[in-house]
Amino acid sequence: MYFLTFIILIPGLLLAAYAQYQVSSAYKTYSNVPTKTGITGAGAARAILNTNDLESVGIEDIAGNLTDHYDPRKKVMRLSQGVSQKASIASVGVAAHETGHALQDKDGYWPLRARNIIVPVAGFGSNLAWPLFFIGLIFAQGWLMDLGILLFSIALLFTVITLPVEFNASSRAVKSLIDNQIIQPGEEVGVKKVLRAAALTYVAAALMAFLNLLRLVILRGSRN
Repeated sequence: MYFLTFIILIPGLLLAAYAQYQVSSAYKTYSNVPTKTGITGAGAARAILNTNDLESVGIEDIAGNLTDHYDPRKKVMRLSQGVSQKASIASVGVAAHETGHALQDKDGYWPLRARNIIVPVAGFGSNLAWPLFFIGLIFAQGWLMDLGILLFSIALLFTVITLPVEFNASSRAVKSLIDNQIIQPGEEVGVKKVLRAAALTYVAAALMAFLNLLRLVILRGSRN
């Protein structure tokens, strides 16, 4: 039964592979398309932050590729070198997306607040869920299996709450780029393609989490 349940994951795995391909393809393509304004990712982020009275939010470089993120605790935006220093459609799109999270933080956007609250619990739950479940499975301890399912459900909730957070940040990004004249008419098409591809990875993550939870429930039911 355990190995048969892997079949359930096939749709999620296919979507995850497709999403990764779309991200790599879109980012590679639009990283080579310069912005007409010549503004870099870091420059775009700074301009959007300043326009929204967020001069106190810092911008730092971070190693890696597409490791960009906004840290709500330290009020710092961290941009990878390929995003921070390049003046491309992809770089300003990614940078603007991260400023979208800073704007959410400023506005008290409730899905972001909820996600920040769930983060430590979700991380804890996802790490313990499978070990607890399988200990319960091996030793026929139903309560441990149920606890594993509960903890994994919290991890699933995190991936679901992440979806509106990411979609909203992308929407804010496109609007901010246009309002601040960082991109010219027509360039928003490339920005949207990059951000839509990135958003698809979060959809794939949510689907995989749901399918894994379904696996646990099926395995639990098989033990009744």
